[in-house]
Amino acid sequence: MQKAQQQQERQPIAFVLDDDLEVRDGLSNLLRSVDIAVQTFGSTEDFLGTNKPDVPACLILDVRLPGTSGLDFQQELTRLGVSMPIIFITGHADVPMSVQAMKAGAVEFLCKPFREEDLLRAVRSALKKDSLQREKSSALSALRTTFMSLTPREQEVMTYIVSGLMNKQIAGQLRLSEITVKVHRASIMRKMNAKSLAELVRQADALELAKPALQT
Repeated sequence: MQKAQQQQERQPIAFVLDDDLEVRDGLSNLLRSVDIAVQTFGSTEDFLGTNKPDVPACLILDVRLPGTSGLDFQQELTRLGVSMPIIFITGHADVPMSVQAMKAGAVEFLCKPFREEDLLRAVRSALKKDSLQREKSSALSALRTTFMSLTPREQEVMTYIVSGLMNKQIAGQLRLSEITVKVHRASIMRKMNAKSLAELVRQADALELAKPALQT
């Protein structure tokens, strides 16, 4: 029973933010009918004031809300660092509004009345997108932690390695012996768990390491 509860807590979730209780209930019933976890909110204040589970999620957001618009709230979420995919729903859409929402990162813009299949497809796509983004962020965080396990000198040497310099050239740039550079290179490859130079370069690109200033 505890295992089932833990699995449920890790289940992706769709949040519904709409001031219309009937709409919230209808969307909630639809999503639950296909085993998609859902949590509903009647206001932006309720949404922001509630702790969210740390799982893949998306937000189904009404364009017209009391006190603010869904588009303005989309921008506020961006400022707050909330990056979950957004699916807009509205009964009063126009082309400029939908273009603005999509340019700001919305995954879908559905006009009422919309087909249930269209909403469910959008929700599944949004949840998959957020799951992939979370995996990418987690991998990058682990990579940064690994890079920080290198000594300052190893970090420096790594920037020269991924710039394509040979051991002898790196030794000349850093005024080290070539054997010392070889030792650093071996340690870097081992600590970064890089099986090849190409893999180390990909890691450096992901970390956005600055290229070293080469001495002429």
